[in-house]
Amino acid sequence: MQDQENQAVPNPQADAATPAEPTLEEQLASTEARLAEMHDAFMRAKADGENIRRRAQEDVAKAHKFAVESFAEALVPVKDSLEMALTVEAPTLESLKEGVEMTLKQLTAAFERNRLLEILPVQGEKLDPMKHQAVAVVPAEQEANTVVSVLQKGYMIADRLLRPAIVTTAQAK
Repeated sequence: MQDQENQAVPNPQADAATPAEPTLEEQLASTEARLAEMHDAFMRAKADGENIRRRAQEDVAKAHKFAVESFAEALVPVKDSLEMALTVEAPTLESLKEGVEMTLKQLTAAFERNRLLEILPVQGEKLDPMKHQAVAVVPAEQEANTVVSVLQKGYMIADRLLRPAIVTTAQAK
């Protein structure tokens, strides 16, 4: 019976060892502190996102503004050559031809460096409406809808059509 009495008596040391549950005020204060931390983290993340977006917009604007810079740098020597040709007082036909050929080489090199490619269809090539524009259909001894003659070269920048090649095509028999 004595064992039962010992068990029934509360032990003050045992109660002190178990932590007391936090009061509602303490829980509210803890929750408010966590909320403030999360709000601060959210505001920082939002500001970072806005800064990234703004920087990206500035980068795109700069890319648009200076997109032709490389091409312009390649064309400046061409302009210089043309201006020098105009300053020659007594040009000969040979010197003019040589100057034009050299200037054309500079221009061709500028086009190549900036991926501006010629579209020059050959006679008999099938008409490609993505690269060619047929302005006339003429009777010819070749297959219908093939190139008969090229009136004007076309150009592409990388994979984008800048100007289609102007061609005449063969008429169906």
